[in-house]
Amino acid sequence: MTNPADHQPVVHVTPPPAGPTEADLSALARMLGQYAPFDGRHELRLPGISAVRGSRLNDQLVHGVYRPSVCIVARGAKRVFLGSEVYEYNESVMLLSSLELPVAAQIIRASHAEPYLGVTVELNPHRVAELAHRVFPYGLPPLKDTRGIGVGESTTEIVQAATRLLTLLHDERDAELLAPLVVDELLIRLLRGPMGGRVAQIGQGESHVQRVARAVDWVRAHFDQPMNVEALAEMVHMSPSSFHGHFKAVTNMSPLQFQKALRLREARRLMLTAMLDVTTVSRQVGYTSASQFIREYGRLFGNAPARDIALLRAQGQAPAALN
Repeated sequence: MTNPADHQPVVHVTPPPAGPTEADLSALARMLGQYAPFDGRHELRLPGISAVRGSRLNDQLVHGVYRPSVCIVARGAKRVFLGSEVYEYNESVMLLSSLELPVAAQIIRASHAEPYLGVTVELNPHRVAELAHRVFPYGLPPLKDTRGIGVGESTTEIVQAATRLLTLLHDERDAELLAPLVVDELLIRLLRGPMGGRVAQIGQGESHVQRVARAVDWVRAHFDQPMNVEALAEMVHMSPSSFHGHFKAVTNMSPLQFQKALRLREARRLMLTAMLDVTTVSRQVGYTSASQFIREYGRLFGNAPARDIALLRAQGQAPAALN
């Protein structure tokens, strides 16, 4: 008599990708230490690749704009705020940004002995689209969460690829001829991983994410002008109600909140770098009321404009510019 189990189909279970080993992380940290000898963001030889170092915890939030990119951490941890939501990433967790978003961030684990070290790779939508068609020849995976920022587990393969990429950037010819191939490898591994659906949306011009991204581009280029939400919706081929819903789903902000965030960050930069007074800068970024500007500035940055700028100058800090 045969055992019915003998006739059952064999199911092959693919094990989940392994997290990066300490040896992998140490190798990446050594490379980042060479490119980032002091705190700050260091643009590297290949456009869109940068090394980030931070040797102290941030007591206050650092405000700036994240571009479509993935951040891979070798040492330390960081926290990012998008509206009311908080995302943390570290040696075992990567951060993915699908479009340009105004965020606040802080390093939450670092020291002079063990600084925060990370590499950021910007994601080109056209290249993402080309590779996504090869990775998903029968259609993209369903995407339930369209938020513009997400986190996912890092892997040994991705950390090793990031290390090879940085190694190639030492040599001009290697950077020109070979480094783009490793960037493609990173993209393919991201597409094949748990965040593959999110990454693929970056290259899909008519996805809800990319329609919102086009609206975001317009708002960033015209943040000092009055906003017409109906005209923005028409520009990206959505009804006003659908546009508002998808914009909030992707950015965690309404279009007007998004514009306000851009205006206030640019005002802060201008006061610090161009020495503009409150009345002048409020008009320059699109406010008709200086008192309203002061109230909203205080809500975002925690201090009135004059006090905030004085503290920044005393600490030798500079906010990130809109880029």
